[in-house]
Amino acid sequence: MKTTDTPPPADPKTDAAGRIPGQRVGEQDAPDSGKSISGSTLNVFSHGVLIIWAIMVVLPLLWAVMTSFKDDNSILSTPWALPDKLHFENWSRAWSSAHMSEYFLNTIIVVGFSLVGTLVLGSMAAYVLARFEFPGNRFIYFLFVGGMSFPIMLALVPLFYVMNNMQLLNTIPGLILAYIAYSLPFTVFFLTSFFRTLPSSIAEAAFVDGASHTRTFFQIMLPMAKPGLISVGIFNFLGQWNQYMLPTVLFNGDKKVLAQGLVELATSQGYKGDYSGLFAGLVMAMLPILAAYIIFQRQVVQGLTAGALK
Repeated sequence: MKTTDTPPPADPKTDAAGRIPGQRVGEQDAPDSGKSISGSTLNVFSHGVLIIWAIMVVLPLLWAVMTSFKDDNSILSTPWALPDKLHFENWSRAWSSAHMSEYFLNTIIVVGFSLVGTLVLGSMAAYVLARFEFPGNRFIYFLFVGGMSFPIMLALVPLFYVMNNMQLLNTIPGLILAYIAYSLPFTVFFLTSFFRTLPSSIAEAAFVDGASHTRTFFQIMLPMAKPGLISVGIFNFLGQWNQYMLPTVLFNGDKKVLAQGLVELATSQGYKGDYSGLFAGLVMAMLPILAAYIIFQRQVVQGLTAGALK
């Protein structure tokens, strides 16, 4: 009579450990070892590609910083050599004589106000589109999405006449409004997806406690969306700081922003260009962007992966 505890008969071709006599230890794990070898090869290849990409990105930046401390003769004769001494007068000349201080101040004012306006208006529109159902919700959302694919070149001529009729041409407020309108489509698209990932139970609890929609948004939902705000803020900061087309058309008076100033510094003296001052101004324009990304790089990654993790 067989019982359930009776062990099955052992295979005469295998031993007690389940191995075939004469088989070496680890031979039955050959498929797993093959997978690990292929995985390590892929990791080495991917790391190699990332290292090459990092070198391609970092070397031009380091070369620009090194060149900003050289004189014009050294730049033209030995462009890859280290500077004989640090010429700090390049930076002072670019800051004062080339009016980089004025361009820098104008850029900070324009980008600062436009960035705040873009985040406030974009987050409010994205919150409504993500949390409330009303007629035309999807139409308004896809209208913002369509704005991302609309070439800015096609809007320059009508935008010029609109700004001229509103007496906003060649003014800082007019350029701020143009930057906000230019950055809103991507901001609304990004934050709408982010607000949809936030839990609705917290907002419902706030409504039960008597909080209004405005208070719920500014005191509860907006702080919860901080990673997304930082991420889209960095992207808008990069785009607005390096913007050249809109200021050239809408802000072409006596005042200029940093991108216009760099172009003027490169072309003002014709063949007798101030290359050392140009590289010093170029590094000045790069420093805020590098500093912003280095400081907020962790928040940028968290904002980009928050939707996937949730």
